[in-house]
Amino acid sequence: MRRPSVILALLLAAGLAGASGCNRPPARPNVVLILTDDQGWGDLSANKNPWVTTPNIDRLAQQGTSFEHFYVSPLCAPTRASLLTGRYHLSTGVVSVSKGLETMASDETTLAELFRANGYQTGMFGKWHSGQHYPNRPNDQGFSEFLGFCAGHWSNYFDTKLDHNGQPVPTAGYISDVLTDAALKFIAANQAKPFFCYIPYNAPHSPFQVPDAYFNKYKAKGLSNELACVYGMVSNLDDNVGRVLAFLKERNLEENTIVIFMTDNGPNGTRYNGDMRGIKGSVHEGGMRVPFFIRWPTKIPARTVLPLPAAHIDVYPTLAGLCALQPVGTKKLDGISLAPYLLAGNATAAPDRKIFTHVNFMEVPATLNAGGFRSNQYRFVYEHNAPQLYDVDQDPGEKNDLAAQNPALTQQFLRAYQAWFTQSISGISYERPIVLSERGVVLPVYEANVSAGIKLKEGHGWAHDWAEQWPSTRDSLTWNIDCQTPGTYTVALDYLCTAKNVGSVLSCRVGQVEHSVTISRPFQAAQLPSPDRVPRKEAYEMAAWGQLVVGTFRVPAGKTSICLKALKITGATAAEINGLQLSFDK
Repeated sequence: MRRPSVILALLLAAGLAGASGCNRPPARPNVVLILTDDQGWGDLSANKNPWVTTPNIDRLAQQGTSFEHFYVSPLCAPTRASLLTGRYHLSTGVVSVSKGLETMASDETTLAELFRANGYQTGMFGKWHSGQHYPNRPNDQGFSEFLGFCAGHWSNYFDTKLDHNGQPVPTAGYISDVLTDAALKFIAANQAKPFFCYIPYNAPHSPFQVPDAYFNKYKAKGLSNELACVYGMVSNLDDNVGRVLAFLKERNLEENTIVIFMTDNGPNGTRYNGDMRGIKGSVHEGGMRVPFFIRWPTKIPARTVLPLPAAHIDVYPTLAGLCALQPVGTKKLDGISLAPYLLAGNATAAPDRKIFTHVNFMEVPATLNAGGFRSNQYRFVYEHNAPQLYDVDQDPGEKNDLAAQNPALTQQFLRAYQAWFTQSISGISYERPIVLSERGVVLPVYEANVSAGIKLKEGHGWAHDWAEQWPSTRDSLTWNIDCQTPGTYTVALDYLCTAKNVGSVLSCRVGQVEHSVTISRPFQAAQLPSPDRVPRKEAYEMAAWGQLVVGTFRVPAGKTSICLKALKITGATAAEINGLQLSFDK
């Protein structure tokens, strides 16, 4: 019986209710999409966390609508790909979180491209994690304004350098505050036009760093250093969300701005998360169920909780519906528009669908382990080469595996998951050459194929990691590239070297051409101050790197490799290598 009112609401939202051409349609709504990193469902006071206080984020839930069961992927990059495209991450080419496997195909249509094609100003402020090189960076994928970083994580949250529209710039202050400042500046500059402002904060992802006032607040409650820092980072995020909400109100933008708050996966550690099973990286409820709050005053009902399962893949079609955007691109969306349920304030006749998931920890090729789906009633999981089945309506903590008791249903669900997985990976190529063009390119060590004898500083090969020890002339670093602009390129080496290692000789081969260079002078630098609250997993950020020109190379069009080798090693190691920089000459 609610269908007519839903249709009317959608028409009003689309600005189509006027019967006469002289009736001006209402202004299209602005959108502020806030995404936090590694903040679990339980990291909010709205979800009864006994320690953390998040009054501003909680207020978004009170003033808008929330989804009781909202799902993302178990890891960062897959969630971002699905959020930006409305498609399952495997279908976009995103397999994992590093080594190029986080790179989203450049022919995917992003939310930014959708909004920009519909006349919106587009800005992004924070963590991208969908590709570090042209043509996969934020500015290549629809964002006119960008401040943040493209890698999977950042190594220093205070006074760090960030990427501003493709150029490194120094910043002053704590990173979440800096990103908020930039977002508010963007909103102020575009307040007379419709805008899409995406703020993907990188807190509370490690390394665990936060200003003293936030840390001390939770240490005073007797928490461990890690928990005090995580909750301090969450409190700082809450203050910054409060700044965004206050700015919208101050500029009279509140009424016509859709604000969304969500997170990208389960918590990055064992802490309060309701009674759910699993944390970040898990395909159980605790690894993927996150908060999702959406506010649009007078359009979306306040203090409303919708029970239907929903997911990151639904955000793209939902915003397209709420903002009456004309479609862009031809690829089929996997998500559904939640606009009718949001505008009506109920989930009558919601579909019983399967929301699929998959997690991969850098294995190539991707396999069926681990993944599954959530339906309205069940959580189906496939891991350790065996299926599991849980009735999450009755067993939200997934304590009672029903697979053995329901073999027919379990096999039916397994076939559905297998079919989805097979279809999703059908177009994937695991070759991820880095595009070389007239823009030049930076080739960091952590994106190279590293031979076994070279030791990385941290070890995982995450952002900012570098080759710390190079003891043998048998070892090498190799990058696969795809040259789209054939021509002459100058190759420079970023390095550190002590006086006792001066004299080492390195060679660089691009295709069939090879040049060698001798490290003739030492270069040492300090790591940037890094006030970690607990020992970190990530590499540290160095204040500077020495640079040495290796030579000039004629690079043909197409795919080739760039290989760096040591011809002579003076002392125990050739040098510490951060990567190569290629600049286009002609």
